[in-house]
Amino acid sequence: MQHLAFDPSEAKTSLAQVPPSPAVFALYGADAKDEPYIGRTPNLRSRLERLLQPSPKHPRRLQLAGRVRRIAYHLTGSDFESLLMQFEMLHEVYGPKALERMHLRAPAFVRFLGSNPYPRITVTNKPSQKEADWAYGPFASRAAAERFADEMLKLFLLRRCTDDLNPDPSHPGCVYSEMKMCLAPCYKGCTDDRYAEESSAVQDFLASRGESKLVPLRHQRDKASEGLAFEDAAALHAQVQKVEAVRALAPELVQPMSKLRVAILQPSANSDEVALFLYEDGQLRGPVPFSTIGMRIQNEQSGSSSLFAQPMGLEPVPEEQGSGIRDQGSENPEAVKVPRTMLESRMESVLEQLSKFPAQTNSVTRQAHLALLKRWYYRPEVKREGEAVFPDDEGHWPLRALLRAGGRVAAKKLAAVKPQ
Repeated sequence: MQHLAFDPSEAKTSLAQVPPSPAVFALYGADAKDEPYIGRTPNLRSRLERLLQPSPKHPRRLQLAGRVRRIAYHLTGSDFESLLMQFEMLHEVYGPKALERMHLRAPAFVRFLGSNPYPRITVTNKPSQKEADWAYGPFASRAAAERFADEMLKLFLLRRCTDDLNPDPSHPGCVYSEMKMCLAPCYKGCTDDRYAEESSAVQDFLASRGESKLVPLRHQRDKASEGLAFEDAAALHAQVQKVEAVRALAPELVQPMSKLRVAILQPSANSDEVALFLYEDGQLRGPVPFSTIGMRIQNEQSGSSSLFAQPMGLEPVPEEQGSGIRDQGSENPEAVKVPRTMLESRMESVLEQLSKFPAQTNSVTRQAHLALLKRWYYRPEVKREGEAVFPDDEGHWPLRALLRAGGRVAAKKLAAVKPQ
């Protein structure tokens, strides 16, 4: 955070020191007890000139020059970083009310009520931290979560009622039991073991985003096709398509809340860096800069998927000291190709720094971080700045995928600032 003294009589001189860059800022008065004016802007100098330089042409415009004595600002490289910084500044001043000021609402989750003797699912905006393994999300909206839950239940025979069941053969049941869409535990239409088996299948489906049901169905379909049982194969293929349609309603971000991990790469305020954030253990960590110095940015227009098109390190090394392969395409005759392992080591170092961020136990901050992640991720792709990378099936970060994503983020930033 950078600080600048402000003199209303020398406003023009003071504001000339402020860069015309994206930033989050706070305006402080002479009295330390006064609440600061906090905001974010794509052009800091222009925004402060409107607030701190009175204009006779705009007499109704908000003017704070007479009250401001100090300016604090932090340059940012992306809207994602600006929103995160703005929340941190607002939370320091307003506490829980920062959520309302930024309109950060708790995202929707599909919750599996596994502690119930007869489990069911529900949609909630307040998943319990104690049952974080059974809360799946976040979804783009409550409507999206409800649609996924409804379509998923069509694949199983789990109950849809919200009653606390006390199974009794005299129970009248409901329309779903009449339509054979429920095992009807309410009137002992199934054994407890059978219902537990169905509940476990639903939980596995949620945890794996449909893979637990897709894999065996695909295997059965392929086996039927190999055995020339084409009618059976066609029926199984129809089931596969239904499951895939339901799976498509749950983006990759939808995971058990306790296991949700994602790396987010964003443009940085510095031209030769990419900002890396990490969502892990219910909080956003970062940013930590990843240097793109010596990194060859792939040409997105080429359409090539060759590994040679991926980011590659270039480091000038004298010929007698160079142990790498000379880069014939470089403008620097002394440049050599740096082994990819050097870039991977650099990325591993950044991830290690992110993992050392202090754990956040404040529930307000955790809710805000999750809401910010959801707000960014579910933006239309053409408007979403940066990229998200998820860990592999073993929980490790795919370093090459992170490098490729960093290269794409850097390339888009260069294209945006390239003069026409």
